Amino acid sequence: MKNFYERLLRPLHFSLEPETAHRLTIELLRAASHFDLALRVLSFFRPPSKPKTLFGLNFPNPIGLAAGLDKNGVALPAWAALGFGFVEIGTVTAKAQPGNPEPRIFRLPKQQALINRLGFNNDGAETIAQRLRKLRESGRWPAAPVGINIGKSRATPIEQAADDYLYSFRLLHHFADYITLNVSSPNTPGLRDLQEPAALSGLLHAIGGEPGAATKPVLIKISPDLSPNELEAILNVCAETGVAGIIATNTTLDHSSIPPELDEKGGLSGAPLREKATALVRDIVGKSAIPVIASGGICDAESAREKFQAGAQLVQLYTGLVYRGPQLLREIMEA
Repeated sequence: MKNFYERLLRPLHFSLEPETAHRLTIELLRAASHFDLALRVLSFFRPPSKPKTLFGLNFPNPIGLAAGLDKNGVALPAWAALGFGFVEIGTVTAKAQPGNPEPRIFRLPKQQALINRLGFNNDGAETIAQRLRKLRESGRWPAAPVGINIGKSRATPIEQAADDYLYSFRLLHHFADYITLNVSSPNTPGLRDLQEPAALSGLLHAIGGEPGAATKPVLIKISPDLSPNELEAILNVCAETGVAGIIATNTTLDHSSIPPELDEKGGLSGAPLREKATALVRDIVGKSAIPVIASGGICDAESAREKFQAGAQLVQLYTGLVYRGPQLLREIMEA
């Protein structure tokens, strides 16, 4: 299977508009999730097992699927069959929303990067909760841990953000092995304001007051664009409120590595984010005992090793998966 994706599937994938290719991929994996034979075929990509325990959860291996690829949680059995050690769906918002106008995903192959300004397009918490309930009842729920990433609806004023997150948390926490609070996407106006200490503390205390919060690890996903003082303030709030883990990082607004003629508005991910994301992981580990899940610029075995050496407990893939395909999991694990 080595290079099968890069030689055969990626050229077909890249012949389509990025969002069309994304939708097609998700629909194929959604269909595969209903058939045992299809899941067995996908399992040919599965990497060797290397169990890891974190947050009281057992992970078959330390490589996860980052939020954003399967926003609506439609292909959980397929992701697990491919060999992901955990799968994070979302970002899910309280209200269904279409996201920003298209086009809103842009490939930069020479840079092994993506720029997106999707804007939390998803089916909404109620519909996704119903979908997850049906999956659980079907007996096809994956053995690997499932994280659910939740965020603020675009239409919700920032001062009502906590109520918005609470609505989604109440509907979805029953199906999650852990919950991630996304306070760092650059594509929802005002969302990053929730990283400010008072706002973040208020949100985390609100979630922590829910009955279900005592049994579910609550994580936050942070921006790579934080200053050292901003990061330290966030870590203090996380320690005070008992946050179980930090996902570092979301996409960046620093496009200095992108030629101006290729640049687009939105969050940049992929290889250009590698060094910044690794540095943030190292800073968090140096200042806090809170476990870190690394996400950002993991495109090969060496960039994954770099994250682990910086102190990450787990890693997540998104853009690297787009460019390298599912064999990237095996490459990382074998190295």
